Amino acid sequence: MNQHAKVDIRHSTCPHDCPSACALDIEVIDGRSIGRVRGSKQQTYTAGVVCAKVARYADRIHHPDRLLYPMRRTGPKGSGQFARISWDEALDEVAARFDQAEREFGAESVWPYYYAGTMGLVMRDGINRLAHVKKYSRFYSTICANIARVGFAIGTGKIAGVDPREMGVSDLVVIWGTNPVNTQVNVMTHASRARKERGAKIAAVDVYNNDTMKQADIKILLRPGTDGAFACGVMHVLFREGYADRAYMDHYTDCPDELEAHLATRTPEWASNISGVPVEEIEAFARLVGQTKRAFFRLGYGFTRSRNGATQMHAALCIPAVTGAWQYEGGGAFFNNASIWQFNESIIEGHDAIDPTTRWLDQSKIGRILTGDTDALKGGGPVKAMLIQNTNPVTVAPEQALVRRGFAREDLFVAVHEQFMTETAVMADIVLPATMFMEHDDLYYGGGHQHISVGAKLIDPPGECRSNHEVLQGLGRRLNAVHPGFEMTPRELIDATLKRSGHGDIETLEADLWRDIQPDFRTSHYLDGFAHPDKKFHFKADWANPPSGKPGLGPWEQMPSLPDHWTVIEEADEAHPFRLATSPSRSFLNTSFNETPSSIAREGSPTVMIHPEDAASLGIADGDAVMLGNTRGETTLTARLFDGLRRGVLVAESIHPNKAHIGGQGINMLTGAEAVAPVGGAAFHDNKVWVKKATSASGRKR
Repeated sequence: MNQHAKVDIRHSTCPHDCPSACALDIEVIDGRSIGRVRGSKQQTYTAGVVCAKVARYADRIHHPDRLLYPMRRTGPKGSGQFARISWDEALDEVAARFDQAEREFGAESVWPYYYAGTMGLVMRDGINRLAHVKKYSRFYSTICANIARVGFAIGTGKIAGVDPREMGVSDLVVIWGTNPVNTQVNVMTHASRARKERGAKIAAVDVYNNDTMKQADIKILLRPGTDGAFACGVMHVLFREGYADRAYMDHYTDCPDELEAHLATRTPEWASNISGVPVEEIEAFARLVGQTKRAFFRLGYGFTRSRNGATQMHAALCIPAVTGAWQYEGGGAFFNNASIWQFNESIIEGHDAIDPTTRWLDQSKIGRILTGDTDALKGGGPVKAMLIQNTNPVTVAPEQALVRRGFAREDLFVAVHEQFMTETAVMADIVLPATMFMEHDDLYYGGGHQHISVGAKLIDPPGECRSNHEVLQGLGRRLNAVHPGFEMTPRELIDATLKRSGHGDIETLEADLWRDIQPDFRTSHYLDGFAHPDKKFHFKADWANPPSGKPGLGPWEQMPSLPDHWTVIEEADEAHPFRLATSPSRSFLNTSFNETPSSIAREGSPTVMIHPEDAASLGIADGDAVMLGNTRGETTLTARLFDGLRRGVLVAESIHPNKAHIGGQGINMLTGAEAVAPVGGAAFHDNKVWVKKATSASGRKR
């Protein structure tokens, strides 16, 4: 007699590197596998909606190509030739090679390297505990958030804003420098609710007519790296036409008169010449913002991934301070809620073991570090051994030519703990199979909202997969890395972290499912003052003393203190007449989901969007193979003629594996690793390139 499978609905939080951190209802089948994944209606930000790639998570967690066993490289580096070994053999070898590197070159020759393949605090950040206890080189994360965070906090004083659910009661939602249809679908849930229930307008400000802009009522299409100019032109109109709320500014801001005088020459005509946005569109947008009290500015990461990114974020953030939109429900600004979580990660990261004299190495400069750049190495010795968790630098890091050369070093030992055979894992000496989020316990927060949660283990992992914490425990024992955190279970670490952070205990948080810790209305809207010591919103930025990050990186001395267009971007020139942005695709999340069949089918092969008139001038037709290049490298992909961008602008939605590109060289061959002022970061959307029709090795056009 056939028996029906038992299906339980369990709860978790999406762990991927996305501000939405969606609350999930998950079908667990017979306690062994998962079925459908849905956004939970019980959590008011997720509101029952989840992106398509996570809805199909069963395709990923039960994928036949998952890594299941530890492996040792048996062929040349990068050959993909590995043989199965035991966990004891694998961890013994990793520990022995780390000890050897420490004996011969010092502890700083070992560099644990990680990022946000999971946003769970235990599994993401525990690797720092190993680095701190062993005095290995420390890790400075720069590849994603630094630029945006400092640009926001330099104005408000901290990284927190209006309750993002207030988009639903706004009369104008300005989605600036982010494409939430691709990257954080819940933004559209709340913005669309406002349009449906209140007749609100949705405005999108971006460098191409992406899927979000296609749903917007107002579309502002500008050139990459010119958002600051556009923002200044808008504020010029607000002051000129009487839309500036002078009473609000006098009470809540630092120097409104100085700002107004500064903006006198930042006319719409000036802004149009820089940004490409017609004067009439700048003025119409400014008037709409000025006339709409409940204007909600949802600011993103994308427009900050530029050499002037921090100043661009600050300039856009100044607009609702000029209009006084912060005073109203559904008005003000939001970027991220990093300042409200107040997690004390001392036990997870081993803060008590930090030696401040130990060098930190910049994540984005991994190519320079592994090829011996003295500045990138902070004047110290070479990196000889690495443990890599939760990231895929051989695809995602800038300056890929250097990255690939560095990973090919025969004297570099690399252990990669991964779920799939990524391009980084292919370059490893030891590959270790990793769990996915439903296969271990962890603690989560929502960057794009205000909920914290415990994600409990729902099913056992396949094969011999082990969690990040288990790997660190095993290495800790072998390396004589003594710390209480290595002796605790993930649940014990979560419980201790919650208690140290004033969030109660693990059982209480589990009972809450997703705890809402949004501050009250007055706090969120800064009605009792902003978070600077003077309680003012700062139009005048003190870039020498930023509220977050490591100061003094990049050309910070040149940064304009008042909102402006900072001309530090990589401008097009005669040899490189195009500006390239590498924007996020809809079905990949960095390189997560690169292996999921539905995502691969949707994204197809790598393409670059090029304006039809630009293409015609170069003799390029839709579907032609085209080569893009600059001083850093070259890549070849397929031309997609698209009139939804400005002339001279290219957009390549990414990140496809290098091997998916014609010739095997990916889009990050073209991106630079120069530190973005003032606290570091990577300018992925700020590249000058040349374009030409590609020729195959045989000389035949294709």
